[in-house]
Amino acid sequence: MAGGLYIGLMSGTSLDGVDGVIADFESPSPRILGHASAPFAPELRAELLALNAAGNDELHRAALAANALMRVYAQVVTSLLDRSGRTAAQVRAIGAHGQTVRHRPQAFDGTGYTIQLCQPALLAELTGIDVVADFRSRDVAAGGQGAPLAPFFHRAWFGQPGQALGLLNIGGIANLTVLHADGTQQGWDCGPGNALMDGWCQRHQGAAYDDQGAWAASGTVSQALRTQLLAEPYFSAPPPKSTGRDLFHLAWLESHLAAHAASQPKGAAPLAPIDVQATLAELTARSCADDMRRHAPGVTRLIVCGGGAYNTHLMRRLADLLPGVQVMSSDAAGLPPLQVEAAAFAWLARQTILREKLQLQSTTGARGARVLGGIYPA
Repeated sequence: MAGGLYIGLMSGTSLDGVDGVIADFESPSPRILGHASAPFAPELRAELLALNAAGNDELHRAALAANALMRVYAQVVTSLLDRSGRTAAQVRAIGAHGQTVRHRPQAFDGTGYTIQLCQPALLAELTGIDVVADFRSRDVAAGGQGAPLAPFFHRAWFGQPGQALGLLNIGGIANLTVLHADGTQQGWDCGPGNALMDGWCQRHQGAAYDDQGAWAASGTVSQALRTQLLAEPYFSAPPPKSTGRDLFHLAWLESHLAAHAASQPKGAAPLAPIDVQATLAELTARSCADDMRRHAPGVTRLIVCGGGAYNTHLMRRLADLLPGVQVMSSDAAGLPPLQVEAAAFAWLARQTILREKLQLQSTTGARGARVLGGIYPA
């Protein structure tokens, strides 16, 4: 029987830690019963970031990192049960996303791959709860991008019959869902969300992120660098499309900074770090707003979730760039920004348990409807 509660666990490309929710999707009004989070220890975060690029003894290191990640996931599960007053026996399944370290769909051999570090068997052992994991690889096997998957949950949770709506998740990567009034939907990755801003802030400010975007707001956008960054072919490619740290990383930024410096008059001062941060914030805002204008011209309401929803400067720039569109945090729509993706994977776990197929074609480009995820019984 597929009744009961579901837990969703998400660790995204921002690499800031794990968010989890416990959800009741069986009641007449689906609701979130609790939220918990846990940060990554600095050494685990550093290893997960390093595994995004080729390195020595990767298989061994990735296996141990996956084990360590599952222990953090299990801690979040324990916190969720304690805070909600529920027991493991009341939870039908955990939806565990894992940590994306490579995302190359359709590359190399035509199928490509996506890799989320996860050890669902260990998580099932640690929690005593069935685990659903590996959601993305079936979509890739069916010719899809493997991402984004949250649009299906967005429709279920936020969608209203006959109403068009945009949902923008700004994590490490920014992804946009468009719910059309006719009941169809689209979803794709716009480009970098917080990943470049966070990395640059860490390097030059020693902080994990730019709190409320205050550092970026104090700088001056370099129009020349912004134009150069937006010339990256990914931004003009049509959806369905997806991306990650495979493309948008600090080495990508550094190559553009070097090209920008070379184009300046001899003796010109290099861009100040604060102005680079301002330009990176503008890159995120512009790439998301451009996609809204291109692909959702009739949408007048945009709900923003993920850590970027707390970036006051970024939210202001989105509103400025999208006149006539109400830009709002998902808080105002009844689900706090850091709970949306975790709730999505709780919902996706339920769909897997119920063997419900998702109509993937318009979102990921897969060949047809598929049941996603693998089940690891406790």
